[in-house]
Order: sequence, then C-alpha cells, then structure tokens
Amino acid sequence: MTRSRTFWIPFLLLIGLLALILVTTYRSELSDLVGGSSSRAAGELPPEFDRLAEVWKLLEEEHIDRDSLDAEALSAGSVRGLLQALDDPYASFLNAEQYDVESQDFKGFFEGIGAHVSMRDGRLVIIAPMQGSPAEKAGIRPGDEILAINGGSTAQISLLEAVSKIRGKKGTSVDLLVLHLNQLEPLTITVTRGVIPLNSVRLTMLEDGVGHLRIFSFGDKTNEELEKALKEFRAAEGTGLVLDLRNNPGGLLRSVVDVASQFLDDGLVLYEVNAQGQRTDWDVNSGGDARDIPIVVLVNQFSASASEVLSGALMDHDRAEVIGVTTFGKGSVNTLRPLSDGSGVYFTIGRWYTPLGTLIEGEGITPDIIVETPPDSTEDIQLSRAVEILQRQLVQAR
Repeated sequence: MTRSRTFWIPFLLLIGLLALILVTTYRSELSDLVGGSSSRAAGELPPEFDRLAEVWKLLEEEHIDRDSLDAEALSAGSVRGLLQALDDPYASFLNAEQYDVESQDFKGFFEGIGAHVSMRDGRLVIIAPMQGSPAEKAGIRPGDEILAINGGSTAQISLLEAVSKIRGKKGTSVDLLVLHLNQLEPLTITVTRGVIPLNSVRLTMLEDGVGHLRIFSFGDKTNEELEKALKEFRAAEGTGLVLDLRNNPGGLLRSVVDVASQFLDDGLVLYEVNAQGQRTDWDVNSGGDARDIPIVVLVNQFSASASEVLSGALMDHDRAEVIGVTTFGKGSVNTLRPLSDGSGVYFTIGRWYTPLGTLIEGEGITPDIIVETPPDSTEDIQLSRAVEILQRQLVQAR
C-alpha cells in the first residue's frame, strides 16, 4: 500500500506539470491570434487599426460618390488625423511637394517674410519677427496670432502646413489675418517676401561700461558673431553685460551650446531624453571668452527653444540672474521623416532639460526676478531694471 501511494504522487505531479505547460502554450497561442502586444513585431499595425480598412471597404461599396473616391486624399487625411490625435503640437504631415521644400532647407519660414512661428494651445502664434525683416517692416509683432493665410483659416492646420503656405519666392506677397496682443479686432497684413539678413548678435555700449548684448537667434555664425562682439566689449573697457534674449525664437542646438560655453567654466549646458528614455548630455566646451564678465539675462514670453536652454543653463550654474517673465516653453526635439511616396511627417522625438533637471517643454524658464512691461509703456522697463541690477552687482564686486 505504501509503495503504491509513493508511485502515484510523482505521477500526478507530472500530469499536473504537463497540463500547466499545455495551458500556458494555449494562452500564448491565443494571445498571438488576437494580436497580443507581446507577439506584434515593431512597426506592425495593432488590431485597432483594422477598422481603417473596414471604413475604406464600406465607403468603396456604399458611399454615394464611391466611383470618385480619392484614395490619396483620404490617406493623407488619415495620416493628418493620426498625428493630430497625438496631442503633439509640432506633429505635421507634408505632401511630397512640401516635403521636398522643407527637407532641402528646414528653417521655418523666415526665408520668406522673416518671422518665427510656433503652436500654442492649438493657435498659430508669432514668436518674433526678425530684426529688419519684411515681417517687422509690415507690422508683424511678437505674440500675433495668425488667424488666416491668404484667406484660408489656420484652424486645424499643422505648424509645417502653415509654414509652407507662408514661405515663398522673393518679391511675392502673402496676406496674413493677424490678431495683435491685447486687441479685439484682427487685421489683414500683406507681407512682401524677401531675402532675410541672418545677423544674430548686436552689441550696444551703454553708460558706465555696461554692454547691451542682444542675441536674436542661434544660427551657424552666432558664436562667431558673439566672439567679435566680446572683443568690441573689451576694447571699449566694458564692465558688465546685459544678455538680452527677449523675442529670441531659438535655433541650432550646437550653436547655443557654443554660446553657453563662452560664459561657463564646465559642466552641463543641457541634457536630452529621447523616446526610449535614453539620456544625452551636452557639455560645456572649455576655454570660453566671457567666463569672467559679470552678466544678467533678460527673457520674456517669446524667448523660446535655444534661448530657454541658455537662460536655464546660466541660472542653474548660478552664473547670472535671469530677469523678465516666464519664457515660451519650447523644449522639444523634432524630426522630419520621409515616407515611401515622397511625403513626410514631422513629430517630437525627445525633450530638453536644464542641467538641474527642469523640463523646458510646456513649462518654460521662470526668471529669478519677475519684471513685467505694461502694454502701454513706452519705456523699456525690463532693460532699465536689468542695468540697475547689474550695476549694483558691479559695485558689490569692487
């Protein structure tokens, strides 16, 4: 009797183990059949996309105009809808013609009228017209909301679609229906497109050796222009700098790293986190020319992207006090990718953080000292306050 029980116990355990294996295998195969995420290869459509094919089949069979269905237009509409559902303000679809233009020279539309735009809460907003540009001369201002382009509404339009409509050849014109800040009625402004000067740095010497250093954007030659301005500052026996980043829409990341390195000894300028959670650090380049120059930084609500990187780095390193109002909050990394038919998509692939981990995207940089400019003010209150703070620092350092 004892020997019989001893035999059946391991036999039953073996049967149970086999049953467990069979159930596990069945569940795995069932998961594969219903499209379980564990079995789906990268890039393979999930089952939720099956209804797109169902809709096309229904339209093809039953729509009143089924004989004239435009598969290309419907496909483009599907892609636009997909990108719009991402809640990514920079996600855009470009047809083949638009993609060809943007991939050759992806600089926004300031080649045409000389202004930089972004999306804010679904609205197309001017961050800043470039100094001396056709946009500035025509009356485009920072904060203008573009309601229509050549009579076509900008509601539900993507950023790059708007950019492609505004861009154009020198000498041609574009009609923009804009709503100025603090105004109730929009107006139409006609801008004649032109060749835009790309100077990005300007130095003006004020009283008592204070230099007003304006950086308008971050391009290929910005660091070179900055080095020239710093030499002029030293030749004028300058004592301190107001680094003015107001209405600066940003630009090239490598450019702002070079500029920040002029003012910092070492450490991080920023770090970037991509879709896979991988972190990339952007370190200070050694040997900057302005590490010993006292500075304060000016920002406003239209300081965006690379200008937020610079102000955030200088703040986190305790290198400068930042003065003004909270910045725009554009701290994302965007990419333009081609599709097989020659069209393309633009979307966000990463986000920028300041050295101490402040997220820039959607948050912006909050200054150390808040100084607002009243809408009806004719005086540059922010610059006056910045000069006052810098002069006080210079006195304390003596």
